[in-house]
Amino acid sequence: MNKKFKYLFYTFLFVLPIYGQFNPQNDEITKKFFPDSVLDIHTPAFSKKGFTNYDDLMVYLNKLVAEHPNEISLSFIGESQKNKKIPMVILNKNNGNEKVKVWFQGGLHGDEPAGTETMLFLLDKLLNDPNYVYLLDKITLSIVPMANIDGYEKQDRYAANGLDLNRDQVKLMCKESNFLKKAFSNFGAEVAVDFHEYRPFRKEFNLLGTDGICSIYDAMFMYSGNLNLPQNLRDYTKNVFVGNAKKVLESNNFIFRDYIASVKQNNEVHFNQCTTEARSSTTSFALTNCISSLIEIRGVNLQKTSFKRRINTTFLIATSFLKTVYDDATVIKEVLKISNNANPENIVVVANKPQETQTIRAIDLKDNTEIALEVKVNNALKCIPVLERKRPFGYLILPEQKNLVDKLIILGLKVEELSEEKNIKVESYNITSIRINPEEEEGFNAQKVETTVSTIEKSFPKGTFIVYLNQKNAKIVNEVLEPESENGFIKFEVLKIKLNNELPIYRYLTNEKI
Repeated sequence: MNKKFKYLFYTFLFVLPIYGQFNPQNDEITKKFFPDSVLDIHTPAFSKKGFTNYDDLMVYLNKLVAEHPNEISLSFIGESQKNKKIPMVILNKNNGNEKVKVWFQGGLHGDEPAGTETMLFLLDKLLNDPNYVYLLDKITLSIVPMANIDGYEKQDRYAANGLDLNRDQVKLMCKESNFLKKAFSNFGAEVAVDFHEYRPFRKEFNLLGTDGICSIYDAMFMYSGNLNLPQNLRDYTKNVFVGNAKKVLESNNFIFRDYIASVKQNNEVHFNQCTTEARSSTTSFALTNCISSLIEIRGVNLQKTSFKRRINTTFLIATSFLKTVYDDATVIKEVLKISNNANPENIVVVANKPQETQTIRAIDLKDNTEIALEVKVNNALKCIPVLERKRPFGYLILPEQKNLVDKLIILGLKVEELSEEKNIKVESYNITSIRINPEEEEGFNAQKVETTVSTIEKSFPKGTFIVYLNQKNAKIVNEVLEPESENGFIKFEVLKIKLNNELPIYRYLTNEKI
């Protein structure tokens, strides 16, 4: 494939709207590397040419509820932008056991169908297959099988307003994001998994290998390296939950690794490994004191190629997580207790991802053979603190910033108010530098700021909001309120700012309630 043809091929691939008509993978690669699994599956997509649509989904869920009224309940957490009710099912055996709460969601990106289809397949297995029904003895499982209904109906990544729901986990600009986050917060998940698919043919890949490459990994695991997550929680997620799932995939001859995504840097192809960012589900879930992962299955733009294989891979990971919960239920409670009680002296506001060289596996498109490549990787699992601040006892927010507080409440935070005017010693932020990205991204123009922090005594009016950090979801507060945060309300223009102005957010350091 010459350079000009490669350019045209990838241009066509990435500017073409994806409506299920184009598949970049040839039959030789499919047969050689990704033969379909033998799987007896009766979910809606296997009785038709296309994928499960919303009507199919509701018929399927209602049938399960009618057949198993004592084990499964169906509710609606809100509506999509096109006014379709978003279903959530909860599986719960009333056996008197203390349960671990597990949250699964699929279809957050509408062009990633394996997640949704696997959630339907999983429901059938947990309710009807004796090899799996025992798992519900120790688990209360909440599943949102089609989180982005409008996108899913047209097999498009984005919500109806063009925004990415997995970049909207803290700015909450989409209806669906608010409903999903509120339902998640109300459920109080202790383990959470977001099931996705990834694009194996990427534009940058034409610069790698002999004549371009595609990805070889059946599955990739994303989990958070955010330094405000206690080490015990990060280690337990990686070594136990992800570790067990990797063993299951290995025993079934699937290829896997920790998540990487290609980026173009100085005309070179680099990769980002895993994440620290609260704007997406993995870290957002984890910061609520939750064992959290996001699973990426090789599948975007492949239509129904190897679809049973993709579902099988997803199913093996999902059931591995559930089996780990079942086997480790008591340990999980203790891990989360230790994590919740971890109150470090400092919080990390900004961290850098160190770059290292790693070897990845890939398929060379010149002759469809497996190759090994040395690549540069920015590793979020090895972050280095750049800016730290003393952990406050709480934050004060002026009454006129109720929009910030409304988002904090949806994120699962308890917020109190001053009952009368009061003088309080606090730390204040002053904006010394602002850089605003002129290009809009995901509905905002990114604000990057620098501040100075000063200790002052200030009169706060009645109705001033107080967010204390001695609560379960507190670790996400630092991410959204610290002004330099890469995932904060200021970065996302939720709070508009002016140079040399004092922010309407204050750090309260005294170790007692006001």
